[in-house]
Amino acid sequence: MAGLAVCERSFYILFMAGPNVNELSERARDVFRTVVESYLENGEPVGSRTISKMSGLSLSPASIRNVMQDLEELSLLAAPHTSAGRMPTETGLRLFVDGMMQAGRLTAAEQQAIESQSKADGPVEEAVANTTAALSGLSACAGIVHVSKREPVLNQFGFVSLSEQRALAVLVGSDGTVENRIVDLPHPVPASTLNEAANYISRRLSGLTLEQATARLQEEIGHGQAALDAAAQDLIARGLATWSRDNAARPVLIVRGQANLLDETAAADLERVRLLLGELEGKEEIAQLLDHARDARATKIFIGSENKLFSLSGSSVIAAPYHDGDGQVVGVVGVIGPTRLNYARVVPMVDFTAKTLSKLVS
Repeated sequence: MAGLAVCERSFYILFMAGPNVNELSERARDVFRTVVESYLENGEPVGSRTISKMSGLSLSPASIRNVMQDLEELSLLAAPHTSAGRMPTETGLRLFVDGMMQAGRLTAAEQQAIESQSKADGPVEEAVANTTAALSGLSACAGIVHVSKREPVLNQFGFVSLSEQRALAVLVGSDGTVENRIVDLPHPVPASTLNEAANYISRRLSGLTLEQATARLQEEIGHGQAALDAAAQDLIARGLATWSRDNAARPVLIVRGQANLLDETAAADLERVRLLLGELEGKEEIAQLLDHARDARATKIFIGSENKLFSLSGSSVIAAPYHDGDGQVVGVVGVIGPTRLNYARVVPMVDFTAKTLSKLVS
């Protein structure tokens, strides 16, 4: 991983298990780093002879084997029964990520690929989803974004008759977004009532969220201040209720790029991939996992069994919060992939995407 800048430990440390980096000898650190970086690049256990040829350590294969044995006793390396080589354990990966990893920089083309999706015309939700898809493509992982529920702020409201017992409610939000919902009516409503209800909402409820608008409507009706007939009151209540129910049921987790998990290495580990794809169906559980990254100062990394949700598939999650113009966390974006991720490359991608989404929602 030549040419990479040394990580400044800005990444949030989840926990440290096993020895500290400083407790390892210089020789052990060099061998350990070589094993991990080779494994993350190739996905194969690394043997002592390979290390002696590629590392420039000036150590014999026998000396390297002795060091690797010591690292294995510290639970930092493991030897698969089918191979004489070693690979990092989850404990070893955590030690490497927190104490030894060198973080790369995104190229101008990679930055452009992410930023261009956030600037596309259309609803904010679509831009967030497209930006996450760009992250997925660049990282070769499944991209995930947890969007906080935010009620639209009313600007204008209108009703259009569709039939005697159905109307189309048109909401224009304060951010310029326009959304439509179909409202079922218990009895026919004349055009004059539709206009009366729309004018009342635009005049009296503009600038309020759906919850605030519903509360004010109930208050003014209760105090006889609404100046609306019963049909208009019912129509407004139904319109606001339809929007509130829809907003509450709106999915808050977007997953993009699951197909990236089926790469050329998947054939050798189909069971792990099958488990991971099944885990991705549990969107509520994933959302709860991402909530743990909301308070992180920067990018947070979950490796394998460190999180219960992905312990079976042995997958890793890299996630970072993004903020609105007031600095409040409004969501979390990240990726899910095998523990054999190129963390040094993917972590700055997730970090840059979070900053891009922060600009988008500010």
